[in-house]
Amino acid sequence: MRTDYCGLIDARYMGQPVVLYGWVHRRRDHGGVIFIDLRDREGLVQVVCDPDNAAAFHSAEKIRNEYVLKVAGVVRNRPAGTVNPNLVSGEIEVLVQSIEILNTSQPPPFLMDDENLSESVRLEHRYLDLRRPQMQANLRLRYKVAMAVRTFLDKHGFIDVETPMLTKSTPEGARDYLVPSRVNFGHFFALPQSPQLFKQLLMVAGFDRYYQITRCFRDEDLRADRQPEFTQVDIETSFMDETGIMGLMEEMICGVFNSAMNIELPMPFPRLTYAEAMSRYGSDKPDLRVPLELTELTDVMKEVEFKVFREAAQRTGGRVAALRVPQGGSLSRKEIDDYTAFVGIYGAKGLAYIKVNAVDKGLDGLQSPILKFLSDTAIKAILDRTNARDGDLIFFGADKARIVNEALGALRVKVGHERGLAESGWRPLWVVDFPMFERDEEENRWKALHHPFTSPADGHEDLLETQPDQALSKAYDMVLNGSEIGGGSVRIHRSDVQSKVFHALNIGAEEAQEKFGFLLEALQYGAPPHGGIAFGLDRVVAMMSGAESIRDVIAFPKTQRAQCLLTHAPSAVGEKQLRELHIKLRHVEGLKS
Repeated sequence: MRTDYCGLIDARYMGQPVVLYGWVHRRRDHGGVIFIDLRDREGLVQVVCDPDNAAAFHSAEKIRNEYVLKVAGVVRNRPAGTVNPNLVSGEIEVLVQSIEILNTSQPPPFLMDDENLSESVRLEHRYLDLRRPQMQANLRLRYKVAMAVRTFLDKHGFIDVETPMLTKSTPEGARDYLVPSRVNFGHFFALPQSPQLFKQLLMVAGFDRYYQITRCFRDEDLRADRQPEFTQVDIETSFMDETGIMGLMEEMICGVFNSAMNIELPMPFPRLTYAEAMSRYGSDKPDLRVPLELTELTDVMKEVEFKVFREAAQRTGGRVAALRVPQGGSLSRKEIDDYTAFVGIYGAKGLAYIKVNAVDKGLDGLQSPILKFLSDTAIKAILDRTNARDGDLIFFGADKARIVNEALGALRVKVGHERGLAESGWRPLWVVDFPMFERDEEENRWKALHHPFTSPADGHEDLLETQPDQALSKAYDMVLNGSEIGGGSVRIHRSDVQSKVFHALNIGAEEAQEKFGFLLEALQYGAPPHGGIAFGLDRVVAMMSGAESIRDVIAFPKTQRAQCLLTHAPSAVGEKQLRELHIKLRHVEGLKS
């Protein structure tokens, strides 16, 4: 039997015989004495093979990286000057008595401590990539987070209930993954984008407090923080308003950080309305570590000569805003050009600026090609409202409010981090009072900002029909360091209110019945007031671990093309399987099969 894990052998075992199992991390031959770094999930221990033990030394000579070994030996102190303070086992080493090679290994395609690996190589050999200490640490952190969530929710009366993986296709904002039914010709299941409808049904069923750590599926364009299949901490409760839900979830997340990482998050979390977040930060998930804020200038730009500002200020839904960068006057022309190209990603047509050389000199202390097109009143408002100081630089955005917010909001974060203005640590907050709807400009109709089952704010039910653009919701997002880690709402529990929301979304009675009939029927049988939230487990763990992508905290992820390089999925299937499903592939010119 194994005495303990390699990485946990320390001075407590001094002078004792031990039996260890693990992989060869590295083998070194130092003039007749062979050293082996033996690795398991807990870390490394140094194993010493002395030529006086001929049988063990002969075995050690054959050993190579990633061989699997059983080692028996005695723990002793490392020689003076060779202690490694970075390892739990750094004070000791194991003098080998016997070595058994349990399995050999081909030369691996990379070393386990190589930090400069291409992601494609890592994903193709994921079973080896997962041996690397950082990946082991990431997945163990993920386990700790999940266990902390389960422990908290169990303590507060929530029960884990599984919901179906094969369900009905319903519009929830992303494209469904469809599964053809062999026994129901021409019909399809959908993999769930979330358990949203089922957890509401569980509230109607009287379970009161539900949770599930579950897989969700969305066939959408991917990036670093998206995967076609991802894990969600899904939570729902009855008879609790949004204030109660947010308070409980705040307590849970603080407990998770404390339990998994020994980090104390600042409580209580500040709260910002959606309108305030967009006005001050240009984002509904602001990174509060960056102290920079946007300054509203729309009202003072309506009559200026500068056409770009004037037209944006006068248009319906337009905005002119400024971003002051402290001591940004030192930015070079190339740096400003680079920032101009950056905001172009978000649709901005340019990036006007003013360098503030000396505030007390008035116009003579400013430097910008746009100054001659601005009135004295406008210039004074810019300097006063931004609280400009000598050496500052002021950037401007002028366009549709959406473009200005996205461009300056992203620029704010980029400049803040690149110029060392961002604070360290963790800055959580709640964003509340979201609009019920946002405008789909392509289809010229309203769409739900969150989902169509979100309850309107008290007193806003009548606005659903008369002024849908003014209706607010009982929705709330938890934001941490500029990322939304959880989002939820109080749900609609009355069928008459649900019908008003469908009407505002231009979903007719027949379409609503076809897509959501089972939910609408359930709401007629004493549905309780209820609400909940869902946290992105992958995203939370990625932030905790400092990973650049959620792929680094998922055991077997997909690429940005939704492919698994390890198993080569998705793959073609045989004609027999297709016939059983009544599917015939159509050849499309130029499309690879």
